[in-house]
Amino acid sequence: MAGDRSTAALLGTLALVVFVAGCGPRKPKTVPTDDLTAAQIYKRAEYELETKKDAKAAAKDFGEVQRLYPYSDWAKRALIMEAFADHSARKYEDSRAAAQRFLDFYPADADAPYAQYLLALSYYDQIDAVGRDQGVTFQALQALRQVIERYPDSDYARSAILKFDLAFDHLAAKEMEIGRYYLKHGDYAAAINRFRVVVEQYQTTTYTPEALERLVECYLSLGLTDDAQTAGAILGHNFQSSPFYQDAFVRLKHKGLAPEVKGQGWLRNVFNRPPKSTNP
Repeated sequence: MAGDRSTAALLGTLALVVFVAGCGPRKPKTVPTDDLTAAQIYKRAEYELETKKDAKAAAKDFGEVQRLYPYSDWAKRALIMEAFADHSARKYEDSRAAAQRFLDFYPADADAPYAQYLLALSYYDQIDAVGRDQGVTFQALQALRQVIERYPDSDYARSAILKFDLAFDHLAAKEMEIGRYYLKHGDYAAAINRFRVVVEQYQTTTYTPEALERLVECYLSLGLTDDAQTAGAILGHNFQSSPFYQDAFVRLKHKGLAPEVKGQGWLRNVFNRPPKSTNP
C-alpha cells in the first residue's frame, strides 16, 4: 500500500509539472500593423528602438507608419526617426535615403537641420571602413559643409565643423600613409608627389610638419639640396617648435646645409603665400 501511495504521489507531481509548464508564459503575438493606429505603430517602434535595442525592427515599423498613414503628422515624425534608426543599425545607405526624403518633403521643418546632419553622418561614419577609397570622405566633407552653410545657427553646426576638420585630416593622413610607403621603398619621386599634396592642399592639417620633414629627407636622398633647404626653411618658419623641424635641421646639418629658401622650385611659392584655410 505504501508503494502504491508513493507511485501515485510521483505521478501526481509529474502531472503538476506538465500542467505548470503548459501554463508558463508564452511569447506574445505580434499584432499586425494594419490593425494598429499610427500612434500605436510609432510607439511600438520607439519601444523597439529604446528598450529592445532593435534598430532594424524599429526602422521597419517607422516605415510602416509612413506606408499606412502617409499624410499624417505621425508619418513626418516617423520619417526622421527611420533615418535615425537605420543609422543606428549601420544601414547607412537607407539612413541617407530616409534623411534625403525628409529634406525633400519638409525642407523648412524644424528637424531639417538634423536630417541634413544625419545625411552627413551616413558618409562620415563610413570613412574608416572604406580603406584607401577617399570618395566617401569627399562626400562627407560636402555633406558636412551643407550643414554648416545651410544651418549655421543650429545645434549641429558646431559638431559638423569639428567632423569637417577631422575628415580633412583623414585625407591628409591617407596621403601621408602612401607617401611613407614609397619613401620606405626608396621611390622618392612618388613619395614627394604625396607629401606635396599634403603641403599644398592640406597645409592646415596636423600632418604638414611631418610632410615637410619627409620632403627634406626625400630631396636630400635625390641630391636636390635647394629643395631640401627650402622645405626645411618653411618647416622652421611655421613649426619651429615641432620635433619634425629638429629632425630636418639635423639632416641638413649632417650634409653641411642649413634651412634656407633657395632655388625656384614649387616650395618657394608655398613659402610666399599664406596658408590655405580649411574653413568650410
